[in-house]
Amino acid sequence: MRSRILFLAVLIVLIASLAAAGAEARFGVKVFPGATYDPDTSQWVSTNMKVDAACFRTNATPGDVNEFYRKQFAVTEVTISSRGGSLFKKGDIDITVQNPWTDMKTGQQHKDTLISIVKTK
Repeated sequence: MRSRILFLAVLIVLIASLAAAGAEARFGVKVFPGATYDPDTSQWVSTNMKVDAACFRTNATPGDVNEFYRKQFAVTEVTISSRGGSLFKKGDIDITVQNPWTDMKTGQQHKDTLISIVKTK
């Protein structure tokens, strides 16, 4: 039983790291360390906003996430808010940091931090 739980935990970490690596390759933007890919939000944003998007969630504060993106090569601050609602750009890629945020599909409000990496089509 323990070996199954350990296997599942390792598998989840591997899948999360592959999603982050895929987003980094696709957009040329690093994903905040430890952030987990949110497939439902990514799909909703991509489909309904007609963009190419990858969304990630973290329990880190918006200030910590903002600081991470401030230090990234060729990333420019557009608007900054320590409460969430920040926007960064790297070429034609937008990076938004939101906390709290509302799941547009369910209407549920979340208190973790959402990072959306978006390229318009």
